[in-house]
Amino acid sequence: MSPRDTPAAEQPTRGPRPDPTPPATRPPVAEPPKQSRLRRPIVLLVLGIVVLALIIGGGLWWLHARRYESTDDAFIDVHMTRVAPQVAGRVLRVAVDDNQEVKRGDLLVEIDPADYQARLDQAAANQATVEANLAQAKAQQVVAQADAEQAKAQVGVADANAANAATQLKRDQPLAAREVVSRQTLDNDIANQRSSAANLVAAQKRQASTEAQLAVSAAQVNAAEASVKAAAAQVAQTQLNLGYTKLRAAENGRVAHKNVAVGDYVQVGQNLMAMVPDKVWITANFKETQLDLMRVGQPVDIRVDAYPEKTFHGHVDSFQPGSGAVFSLLPPENATGNYVKVVQRVPVKIVFDDPPDASHPLGPGMSVVPTVKVR
Repeated sequence: MSPRDTPAAEQPTRGPRPDPTPPATRPPVAEPPKQSRLRRPIVLLVLGIVVLALIIGGGLWWLHARRYESTDDAFIDVHMTRVAPQVAGRVLRVAVDDNQEVKRGDLLVEIDPADYQARLDQAAANQATVEANLAQAKAQQVVAQADAEQAKAQVGVADANAANAATQLKRDQPLAAREVVSRQTLDNDIANQRSSAANLVAAQKRQASTEAQLAVSAAQVNAAEASVKAAAAQVAQTQLNLGYTKLRAAENGRVAHKNVAVGDYVQVGQNLMAMVPDKVWITANFKETQLDLMRVGQPVDIRVDAYPEKTFHGHVDSFQPGSGAVFSLLPPENATGNYVKVVQRVPVKIVFDDPPDASHPLGPGMSVVPTVKVR
């Protein structure tokens, strides 16, 4: 028996029978109206709370943010010292290495001192020679002084003798005219007066000669003293040059950018290494519009890019009297061409309140983000 011959009651049920009516002729089924979610009280309450929280949070954030001024255009700065020799020579010893900690007075580089020691010995010998010449000149001056005093005394004696002879001649001349005294006595008085006058002239010339010799001796002493001073200056200079063969640290810090080795021949002023001192500060380039409420002494929180987990503390130290562009190599010429206003940046010096931390070393050029509390 085929399926078609099977009674309807015996045929298996396979679900509702399809509606033979075509879809185009079916009547539309009415759907129940949907309630808008925005009109639900709970949703509206939640949205209101969220909006209120955003408004309150934004207000609090603005009230908090307006108390601070910050910039990421800031870097660690330092007075870096360039180590350069003051004398030329062969490097005998290099006592430090890159990034090494040094103290003030520590030896950095030593130049061969043999040449400068020889110059010092020569200068010392020259000084001894000129000091001996000075002593000799002073002794000659003493002799010349004694000769001058003796000549002066002889002039006095000769002058007295000449005066006495002249007086005796004047006394005997009238007596000789009246023949009270003999002619021979008068002739003796005339000869004595002439001899005394000649002796006076000779004594005066001798005195002039000794005074001239005394002046020469004094000039020789002065020249010898000048030579001694020059020799002493030469000795001092050679001693300085000998001391310059040892380059020492001017202050506490670390060695950086070392470019010298044993055996190098260095010239005067040649850059051998750099010394980075422990004392550092921050140069922060704030916009000029951020400086309205910024004052010296205001506290600063400092974030260093190298140590994001640590916050350093400092304060505003000073302001540069002018924008950074004014002190650049080629300052802008705003009086020429078309002018476009650009917000300028002014360098602000910020110093650290915290002592140096060996576990967080700071060096020049490191990027920082300072936040100044201005309210």
